[in-house]
Amino acid sequence: MPGINLTTILQTVVALGLLNVWLMRSSRSTAYRGGSSQTLKEEFAAYGLPVWFFYLVGVLKVGSAIALIVGLWVPSLVMPAAGVVVGLMLGALVMHIKVRDPILKSLPALLVLAMSASILGLSIG
Repeated sequence: MPGINLTTILQTVVALGLLNVWLMRSSRSTAYRGGSSQTLKEEFAAYGLPVWFFYLVGVLKVGSAIALIVGLWVPSLVMPAAGVVVGLMLGALVMHIKVRDPILKSLPALLVLAMSASILGLSIG
């Protein structure tokens, strides 16, 4: 088992959060869904994105989450996975701005962005 430090905690939190949203809560309503959408798929439609993009982002997020977990034992996976998450979270923030969501709806994306950027920063140093 890898040692516990800030990077491993952040990797675990980001990974489990992404898996929770995409595998456990994708069809449930939350206060953070963009626009007036009730499900994750509806959220992508509210942003004006095609359905194939929903699936692409899902694969990228779930894949990155798995890579972050495996990265606890295979550190070379951490930076690419965290980099993908940073890019996706920047895109999520742009989409929230596009539909003029209140800042509260952007909070999860902002937090995951900050944690993923921290993972990158800590992995470089």
